Amino acid sequence: MNDTTLTPTLAEDLLLVLFDPRSGSIHSEGSPLFHVLAGAVLTELALSGAVDIDRTTSLRGRQVRATSSAAPTDELLLGTWQRVERKPTDAYSLVLEIGPALRSLTLDRLVARGALLREKTTTLGFIPGTRLRLAEGAGGAGRRGELVASLRNVLAEGAEPSVRTAALAALVSASGALPAVHRDIPWSGDVYTRGRELQQGKWGAQIAGDAIAVAAAAMLSTALFVTVGLPGLRGD
Repeated sequence: MNDTTLTPTLAEDLLLVLFDPRSGSIHSEGSPLFHVLAGAVLTELALSGAVDIDRTTSLRGRQVRATSSAAPTDELLLGTWQRVERKPTDAYSLVLEIGPALRSLTLDRLVARGALLREKTTTLGFIPGTRLRLAEGAGGAGRRGELVASLRNVLAEGAEPSVRTAALAALVSASGALPAVHRDIPWSGDVYTRGRELQQGKWGAQIAGDAIAVAAAAMLSTALFVTVGLPGLRGD
């Protein structure tokens, strides 16, 4: 099966939201982007039940380990699962390890899907380069619009999020890009506070009693420590 026929991963949706259609750039480039993409992959694996994370912190941190579930079929997730399956490691170290490679892998996936277009350019008339453009249609502008609308409902209007939207909102908040996407999600103190709550795993009543969702929230809050330095996540 071609991976572009699979449902978009959380990492793909995150990068699509962070893409600025007006400038063709990606918000939070550098370490923040690497870290939240890694957090997206780990959270997706946790939501699918493919990995688990310790609920308490030991001297070795919160260990991430593969479960007995089948390996993921999506190549964006498989590499990280294989790494954890070979040897469990703490979430903090894993984010640092897997993050840098995920930008290009996720971007290539969005281009292969047709969500983003990669166009050739020249500078000074002869220096070749490329630029990104958001594709029209359901897979590009349409999907980004749907994602942004769901985030706006949760962050700006106080709607109760689904588990996936809660995770996506937490990742966008942790990237530090919320002020930069103010045209899509009006920036305010309330939006900042709501984003921080989601980063800390406060995803609302819908995850109560859902062990997998609770584990995913713990996974994400631990992974995001490396980006935002939330107090208590490594030692609580």
